[in-house]
Amino acid sequence: MNKVLFLLVFLCFHVGFAQQITVLDVDTREPVGNVAIYNSDHTKTALTDFDGKVDLKIFGKEERITFRHLSYQSRKSTKGSILRHDSRFYLVMKAEELDEVVMSVSKWEQQKKDIPNKITVIGAKDIEFSSPQTSADLLQNSGKVFVQKSQLGGGSPMIRGFATNRLLLSVDGVRMNNAIFRGGNLQNVISIDPYSIKSTEIIFGPGSVIYGSDAIGGVMNFYTKKAEFSNTNNLLFSGNASYRFATVNTENTFHLDFNLGKKKWAFLTSASYNSFDDLSMGSHGPGSYLRNQYVSTVNGTDFLVENENPKKQTPTGYNQFNLMQKIAFKPNNSWHYDLGLHYSETSDYARYDRLIRPNKAGDGLRSAEWFYGPQKWFMSNLQLNKRGKGIFYEGLKITTAYQHFEESRNDRSFQDILRYTTKEKVDAISTNIDFENKKIGNLRLYYGGEYIFNKVGSLGSQENIETNLVSGTASRYPDGATWQTLAGYVNGEYKAKPNFTILSGLRYSHVWIDADFDKTYYPFPFDDANLNNGALTGSLGFSWFPKADLQITLNSSTGFRAPNIDDVGKIFDSEPGAVVVPNPDLEPEYAYNIELGVSKNFNDKLVFKSAAFYTYLVDALVRRDYLFDAESEIVYNGELSNVQAIQNAAKAFVYGFEFGAEAFLTDNLSIVSNLTITEGIEEEEDGTESPGRHVSPTFGDLHVIYKNQRMKTDVFVNYNGEIPFYDLATSERSKEYIYALDSEGNPYSPSWYTLNVRSHYELTNAFKVSLNLENITDQRYRSYSSGISAPGINVVLGVGYRF
Repeated sequence: MNKVLFLLVFLCFHVGFAQQITVLDVDTREPVGNVAIYNSDHTKTALTDFDGKVDLKIFGKEERITFRHLSYQSRKSTKGSILRHDSRFYLVMKAEELDEVVMSVSKWEQQKKDIPNKITVIGAKDIEFSSPQTSADLLQNSGKVFVQKSQLGGGSPMIRGFATNRLLLSVDGVRMNNAIFRGGNLQNVISIDPYSIKSTEIIFGPGSVIYGSDAIGGVMNFYTKKAEFSNTNNLLFSGNASYRFATVNTENTFHLDFNLGKKKWAFLTSASYNSFDDLSMGSHGPGSYLRNQYVSTVNGTDFLVENENPKKQTPTGYNQFNLMQKIAFKPNNSWHYDLGLHYSETSDYARYDRLIRPNKAGDGLRSAEWFYGPQKWFMSNLQLNKRGKGIFYEGLKITTAYQHFEESRNDRSFQDILRYTTKEKVDAISTNIDFENKKIGNLRLYYGGEYIFNKVGSLGSQENIETNLVSGTASRYPDGATWQTLAGYVNGEYKAKPNFTILSGLRYSHVWIDADFDKTYYPFPFDDANLNNGALTGSLGFSWFPKADLQITLNSSTGFRAPNIDDVGKIFDSEPGAVVVPNPDLEPEYAYNIELGVSKNFNDKLVFKSAAFYTYLVDALVRRDYLFDAESEIVYNGELSNVQAIQNAAKAFVYGFEFGAEAFLTDNLSIVSNLTITEGIEEEEDGTESPGRHVSPTFGDLHVIYKNQRMKTDVFVNYNGEIPFYDLATSERSKEYIYALDSEGNPYSPSWYTLNVRSHYELTNAFKVSLNLENITDQRYRSYSSGISAPGINVVLGVGYRF
């Protein structure tokens, strides 16, 4: 009798549990809470919880039920149909949905409307539709981030007049910036596979309270896809396969990911491979951009060769592959463990802007070779999440990570038998502990600490290409140098009124550098560099809705960047005839920022957003002329070069305006536009002023979008304004070879535009095809400060299959 009773209880429990389903976002696969579920006469209703779960036992198996949420399109189905599809039901977000949940400002979920900072979210559906070639293109496609390129294998973002090591990159909450992130253009963002990204959040302006050093101009957070659990005892198996082809560089991209999920364990595997040939530029534009000649080396001898197709930028092609493995374990509803393994590697790839530099006589090319060795990145990231009522918190997140970076530079002058190589490795470990406390009335507190340690390995060599004899030479950085930081922060969100939210925070960071200099090749007038710096940063802002359809935000914040190994200990040729040497006497640079934002919603038909910002940078770390052992010139790689060093030698003022508009003309037709205007000035210690180096030209886009359940088409224009000679940064004026020449023979960056069309069509719920036409009018142009010309007319074909 007891066995029969036990069996009946078990069956009742099983039947009840089996009717529980999970409602998910179709693009992000994230749970959707507060979804109303009801039958046709509204006599039966249910609501999903925070995890998107709901029990459907009150509904009949074949009863027609509706799923409704303010942010999503309503859908209908039957309980039986949903249970047959692994108890999962997917909703599609409305086009006009504005109240996204973001994580970048506190590392915990917050309503975007409550945050005073300007944040742009690039979701999974946007990434899939734009079909970016790399993560640099992903940022550029947003229309709100300017991207510079020195070669095809690259992309260096610029945000609000800042770039490179004044912007911070993070992947799944782990800082990617390392001790050798430089002030020159960076390519590290291409190590992040766009096919593995679930969403990208961009913070505009300082983010040092949460992210510490380097977060002066902005923060770019890349959140990768997560392993999905099964809601039933059955194994959940799903995945995606896709292929992309582009004519302008004969691109072939293959991607595959698949997920295996049980109730407590889940596994996600992702792999991508890219192959790019040399890039072709457009037909209509400055003739100075054409690649008329290139260097060919035959039997160890360099020849200057006429290019049969001057629009083909030889050499620019390269290959890349990316791997990601996610393992998730959920022993109960309180604890969640996530392990993420990432690996990226490129082939060798040419630095194109160095290969088009003319020689001193102006009758040939300076370099026979200039290429980066394989760029490698590995990250192992273990994250522990705990939900529940602790004494001092309701959410706990512990993140530990190990990263390994490898890169190298290889250059040889025309008809020189010596190839110079520097190889760098960085090992980085980090630990973050973050708390969320929502128990103090209308105040939510976020607080935590961080420790990061970087060790740099750097070797220099020179190879005789005739004898293959390899000998040592100066390394780029002091080998074995270390950089470490320890920090603590607190951030608070106070809901003063239902329509008024205050966000404020403080962070203290301490940074140490320890570097010993090898005097074998250069007689350094110092033995080591031991820096010990602290920095206090803060932020204060509010988000106010005086009316339901009007939002006003005001935010003030400070940011800092502590010197790293690249600033303190680098030796490299910054430009023809100039060499940068170490400077152990550096202090952090500080930024003070204020921004005002206004957003107006006109009856959900037109949304207008604007922001104005001003940033003041003091003790700016800039490259200036320097004396090395009392000498203003030294011989570097066989050439007498002017000596420069990074110094706290300037101030900078950057200000600008950002505009955005969305018009929803019908349920199927909308218009989206963005415009960014930035101005910036660097001021020397003697009061001399010059335009800022990383201040982008005015840029924007205009999109006309049509979509229905099966198809989405976007006809759009991208455009950039002109930067005349007198507005070019002083360091850019000497790079005539990458710019067009004005009527007076001075270099300048011309304005340009492109006309483009993207279209995706779902043949079935699982199979999609896409056709993109880019730069339809075949414009020949270079984005500001870029050494490579942008693609000419380009046809992009894509297919994708979800299983």
